[in-house]
Amino acid sequence: MDSLVIRNAGEGPATWAMGSLFERLVSGEESGGALGISLVTQPPGIATPLHVHTHEAEAFYLLDGTITYQAGEACHELSAGSFIYLPAGIPHAFRVTGTVPVRFLGLTVPGGLMALYDEVGVPARERRLPGPDATPAEEEIHRWNEIAPRYGLRVVGPPIPDSSAVSSS
Repeated sequence: MDSLVIRNAGEGPATWAMGSLFERLVSGEESGGALGISLVTQPPGIATPLHVHTHEAEAFYLLDGTITYQAGEACHELSAGSFIYLPAGIPHAFRVTGTVPVRFLGLTVPGGLMALYDEVGVPARERRLPGPDATPAEEEIHRWNEIAPRYGLRVVGPPIPDSSAVSSS
């Protein structure tokens, strides 16, 4: 489908995955595969492993909070108002830093990657960060390992260490 999509605040599907809230603004299916955008809320300390997307370019626009973002060998400190674009194929990872949750627009081109979070996660019962009512981390990691390769996502290294706050931007 490639048609007009309008979502007001609080509308559209929401998923809990990775201890985070993903609120879909437009899916790859809705955009004819062209684009996927989600409003993402993540708590301090969340960190992705170093990974590569083989199918999609990815971009973040930070609305609130701070992130240390590794792209290739360089680390960058991002805060509200920061934007990062990452072409497909570049190893990257990020860690939510600071003491408040981060909120960002996550964009993928083409748009198929956002469906991975829906497939691995569970529908959010409320528009908040998940608590004890979320899927246990061990169960979710098993699903990530099983499902992610179908989306062209490969883990290639560990997460950014908690103490890392190197800026080379």
